[in-house]
Amino acid sequence: MRSRINIKHKALLYIIAAACVLLLFQQYAVAGPIYVYRQADGTVHFSSKPPPAGVSARVFTAKSARFSVYRSRSSGPRRLYISKYRAIINRSAREFGLETALIRAVIHAESGFRPSAVSPKGALGLMQILPVNLRRLGIKDPFSPVQNIRGGTRYLANLIRKYNGNLKLALAAYNAGEDAVRKYKGIPPYRETVNYVKKVLSLRQRYSRVAS
Repeated sequence: MRSRINIKHKALLYIIAAACVLLLFQQYAVAGPIYVYRQADGTVHFSSKPPPAGVSARVFTAKSARFSVYRSRSSGPRRLYISKYRAIINRSAREFGLETALIRAVIHAESGFRPSAVSPKGALGLMQILPVNLRRLGIKDPFSPVQNIRGGTRYLANLIRKYNGNLKLALAAYNAGEDAVRKYKGIPPYRETVNYVKKVLSLRQRYSRVAS
């Protein structure tokens, strides 16, 4: 009985992620194949580049998207990443007027600095950009650290301006969406969103202390 449940569960996950990949191909013009593979810790990665040597992968093309995968969102790594993507983060911080510590905190909370991370909702890459936002943020390859960090930083900066510098509201909108913030006239009472805002602010403090 357990094996049957597992088979059904996997089949359902495949169907869900296939829809995400089809959305990328059909609406957002992702060029080339997308490689999907599972790490030893169970994390599933989507990437426009082939996986490391020795790692088996399934390949999506625009003509053969037949399966799906699911990445469960964990609490994220506890250690800090003070040097990963430093040049990209510094450049994006200067361009959009944000602290590098804040950008690192968001990346840490969103993907744990995994450039090919994919969420159950289909959010993609380091800063977990939803497919619906790719085009307006100028992102052609969501798995490119350069494009993803720049696009995510741009989006976060726009939210901070929209909420007149209220970082908590901006982070809540980044996590739950602007409609949810508008509906509740503040941080939505979703456990995930409340915890997300606290986590990012805590990580921001930690990264700020390291940088100082």
